[in-house]
Amino acid sequence: MSYVITGKCLGEQYAACVEVCPVDCIYPGDHKGEKFMVIDPEICITCGACLPVCPIGAIVESEDYDPEFSKVNAELSPSFKGNAKVTPRPTNDPPRKPTNKLV
Repeated sequence: MSYVITGKCLGEQYAACVEVCPVDCIYPGDHKGEKFMVIDPEICITCGACLPVCPIGAIVESEDYDPEFSKVNAELSPSFKGNAKVTPRPTNDPPRKPTNKLV
């Protein structure tokens, strides 16, 4: 099982998760015309480091919690893997989407 970045990240891309990932399995890219991050399920070791640092709770601890975005993460990982790393946004920066709230 792998952790999954959900649709809450779409357009947000805080990227705090990238800084804490011990195996570098989180990649940035664009999905549906918006900034997004994915977790590579082939590399994720389910250590849990990324879960508490996402300021909007866009990461879930199992593919079972969001099967749709589990598939998106797996499908986009190979094409996102070579993308340049992004500079993380401050975790207290307000979400860009009104449906997202800081947790």
